[in-house]
Amino acid sequence: MGSSMHLCLGTTPALQRTMIFDRLAIDQVNRAKRVFEHASGKSINVARVLHALGEKTIACVPLGGERGEIVRRDLRRSRLPHRCIAVGAPTRICTTLIDPGPPGHATELVEEAGPITPGECAVMFETLMALLPRAKMLVLSGSLAGGVGADFYARSCRAANQAGAAVIVDARGRELMGALPMRPMVAKCNRAELAATIGKPIDDEAALRKAMTLLHERGAQWVIVTLGAEGARAHDGGTYWRIPALRIEAVSAIGSGDAFAAGVAAGIARGQNIAESCRLGAACAAANALIPGSGLLRPADVRRLLKQTRVIRCHCP
Repeated sequence: MGSSMHLCLGTTPALQRTMIFDRLAIDQVNRAKRVFEHASGKSINVARVLHALGEKTIACVPLGGERGEIVRRDLRRSRLPHRCIAVGAPTRICTTLIDPGPPGHATELVEEAGPITPGECAVMFETLMALLPRAKMLVLSGSLAGGVGADFYARSCRAANQAGAAVIVDARGRELMGALPMRPMVAKCNRAELAATIGKPIDDEAALRKAMTLLHERGAQWVIVTLGAEGARAHDGGTYWRIPALRIEAVSAIGSGDAFAAGVAAGIARGQNIAESCRLGAACAAANALIPGSGLLRPADVRRLLKQTRVIRCHCP
């Protein structure tokens, strides 16, 4: 694996089932014309995109039960490097229902992850510690499973700091706020997650900037907030950037936030600044939305979309 990999860690992986319909109608029998399953969950999505971008990466996740074995087989089939921790709770399944439209809709049915025991959590942290010496980047993604202490991401950040690895935390609430004093390179979330984290609504640009400034003051070096059709915003403590969304014919945006995080991680690893890293993140997010599934994209789409992506420096009042 070498000494320059991205380590993508999360505690809530999933078996993703995607069902595509000619037309999806509520309160009626709907017959899917195509169904496929693949390994997913935020950390796996990030790792998969990084792998597609040609970056050395490894996904580190807990897996349990028959679904966990299906996820493991898909990781092997995809040739995505991984380190899996065996747990008792069955791996969850999440289902995406796609109605191509027009106008096109993707509906996600999310099963909550099962709990992890203290012993399993200890094994997961030991695995993290064993992998960190080979990592240049640690990407921590998603909510923490039940039984995992709220300080797990903070402990992981501290360990990464000691190992000399940069950190991206893509989370919300106590998990995110607890990690900020460890000064992660990037704190990333979407608008709803940011509002839940600070406990206040974010319904205009001023409130958004204030919330981003708060995360920076708490310790994040860069703050990135994805806004769906409104694109994204980034802040480094001195400057705000606006990243407009690309106009594409999206099939499913599920996983695009994870693709954005992966693009940012790749940009940082390549020595890019926050603006250029966000350009790559936005191109990856748009490419992910062009095809069904999550964390799935075509590198050729990323290269094409990157030429169209803009990052605009905002002039603060």
